Amino acid sequence: MHGSSLTIDIDNICGDQQVGREDYVAVEEPLEIQLGSATASGAAAKSISITMRTPGNDVELALGFLYTEAIISDRRQIVGAEHKGPEAPGSGLKNIVLVELKPDVEVDLGRLQRHFYTTSSCGVCGKASVDALRVTGRKSLKDKGATYSRKLIVDLPAKLLDQQRLFSQTGGLHAAAVFDDNGQIIVVREDVGRHNAVDKVVGALLLNDQLPAENLGLLVSGRASFELMQKALVAGLPTLVAVSAPSSLAVELAKEFGMTLIGFLRGNKFNIYAGRSRIT
Repeated sequence: MHGSSLTIDIDNICGDQQVGREDYVAVEEPLEIQLGSATASGAAAKSISITMRTPGNDVELALGFLYTEAIISDRRQIVGAEHKGPEAPGSGLKNIVLVELKPDVEVDLGRLQRHFYTTSSCGVCGKASVDALRVTGRKSLKDKGATYSRKLIVDLPAKLLDQQRLFSQTGGLHAAAVFDDNGQIIVVREDVGRHNAVDKVVGALLLNDQLPAENLGLLVSGRASFELMQKALVAGLPTLVAVSAPSSLAVELAKEFGMTLIGFLRGNKFNIYAGRSRIT
């Protein structure tokens, strides 16, 4: 085990040749996120999510998840966050993160459960998903955010790749990064799940008191789904840049809330699906 990658023995096939060698694979293990609060009747903890993730920055992942799912809105609502539970066999990892909130923080777990239902593959229509965000009081980001030159945008993937340490080892991880109006990468996180990578980035911004991140942009190494656009919206990130394709609902969400959505960023080309005014 090397941090978030694992060394294994493989057979490499090239034409008629077979060679035994070592290779790195990304570690994937479950992370349970628990929510606790010190109440008058004592401490209570409830499991609210289990996600398959690449170990590392687990507290950021938990906090980013709670923020992008609108369970918390400020780091001052948090008393503490730490790993709990027994060590997992083989890896020795502790795969539970307990986040303790202040007693006066109201948590609507029913709303959280309803949200999970509407964003799963259950056949709920796209309009219902966008309407659900509107009901939560999310405001348009139309008048927020920086503008970016075309050259700044096309230079982003190379800058991201330079900081993808685990991807260079394994070739099997997604990355998310935030960048400023000068094209500088502020923070990068990697994970087997693209949504986890974004939550880790948001968690890092939360801990640095940089939310809402209205003057930063979000870069993702894969496609732009509705879920990622939603997380960007909640984090106040007006611009999302994806190396691959966007979904139709991601485009609809970007237009609804005045966001900029860029896809198919490859070489010196990219497509602007919404919010072209931010690209100069």
